[in-house]
Amino acid sequence: MNFILFASTLVLGFIIAIAVSKGKKTQAALQRDFWQKEEAANRTRRKSLDDLDYIKLPMEIFPMDLLPAVPKIEDYRQIILSLSESPIVNFTGISNTDLKLRYGAPNIELLTSYDQNYTLLVRTLQQWAQALYDAGYMAEACQLLEFSVSTGTDVSATYRLLCDIYQKQHTPEKISSLYPIAESLNSAMRNPIVRILQEADQSSC
Repeated sequence: MNFILFASTLVLGFIIAIAVSKGKKTQAALQRDFWQKEEAANRTRRKSLDDLDYIKLPMEIFPMDLLPAVPKIEDYRQIILSLSESPIVNFTGISNTDLKLRYGAPNIELLTSYDQNYTLLVRTLQQWAQALYDAGYMAEACQLLEFSVSTGTDVSATYRLLCDIYQKQHTPEKISSLYPIAESLNSAMRNPIVRILQEADQSSC
């Protein structure tokens, strides 16, 4: 029995050693590939940005005159006004290396600022919509959320609040229109957001 136990331990140890060795080789290969790609990206010359999917803010749907005495809502309005004059692009899920390969290393700071503008936009829209919803302005909140979703936001709270509004407006069938957008997200939040929609659907039945 001791011999069998000893032999089993040796075999198990051998299998573990092989697995660890393969894991180290795989990790080393991934790192090598990454740095080769990064080196190529850093050598990529500046390219045109004309084909970027710039986001234009539809100022006519934003309730700019609503609740003017509320300081935080005034802050949201000022952010939106500032962003309306800035380039905004959604690069969620696209690495800086891929951006440099596609548009050139000299453009990376500019592209990063465009993406930061997008992050600020969708966060502001979510906060503004929540504030309006809490104040009883459900329709106005819905407009902000629907626009945010149309840009491909991966802010899960946006989808959750929009589902809640659809249910309270007695239009739960609209939740189904959010699935294609959620399922196409290039983000780690894609599956959690899809689950939010599924849960909202189930609660509506």
